[in-house]
Amino acid sequence: MVIEKGNGCKLEIKDLTHSFQKHKILHCLNFKVKEGEFLSILGPSGCGKTTILRILIGLLVPSSGQIIKDGNDITFLAASKRNIGMVFQNYALFQNMSVLGNVEYALKFNREYKAESRTIAKNIIEQVGLTEHINKKPYKLSGGQQQRVAIARTLALKPDIILFDEPMSALDAETRLLLRNEIKDLQRKVNSTMIYITHDQEEAFALSDRIMVMDNGTIQQLDTPEAIIANPANSYVKKFVNDNLQIKYNSLVKYIKPIMESP
Repeated sequence: MVIEKGNGCKLEIKDLTHSFQKHKILHCLNFKVKEGEFLSILGPSGCGKTTILRILIGLLVPSSGQIIKDGNDITFLAASKRNIGMVFQNYALFQNMSVLGNVEYALKFNREYKAESRTIAKNIIEQVGLTEHINKKPYKLSGGQQQRVAIARTLALKPDIILFDEPMSALDAETRLLLRNEIKDLQRKVNSTMIYITHDQEEAFALSDRIMVMDNGTIQQLDTPEAIIANPANSYVKKFVNDNLQIKYNSLVKYIKPIMESP
């Protein structure tokens, strides 16, 4: 089924619902993702964020609704044919393979990239700043470096949409800040549309062109960070997003102020 493409629309979700054992997890979701956009899906644990990603990549079939990508209905298309990549929360690296082996692995089974698999892998590894670690096994890398390997492996197959499932939740604050900048830089370099799952308000606001705030399987607000701050759609958005950001800001000021005032 081919549907007329919208202006700059990369992905459109129509009336998406999903239930598990009679429990409704997603309630008739409707939203669009623009070409080249960085969209964060922000919400607490259990609100349906990861379920959306699993449906988008093809690991789950929705109970009802449509997924439209580039004007084509991909709701029931095989995951391998969607050209959507995913960076998992736990990295899912092969511990018995080197950095190069991990990044090159999927390329070897792809007819289009098999002949150039080694060259492509090395170029991507250089792009994420891991050339000096190319022959190391994952257990010899830091958490941040392992995350870079996972991102490099996803980028290697040149997906035009990349999904991130809370990729920084296990990292320390300093590494998270560093990786935020790297992810945004990579988006500019590869010109990819990115959908990023997080429960961290600060992270969503630092990375996103737009943010989709969720609660209990429903969309509470979808807008730019500036608009959400200025005009929260309801009391839930104000409390979960704005109030939590203010608390984090106050904590940071409280921590930094004594350092700045010290002789």
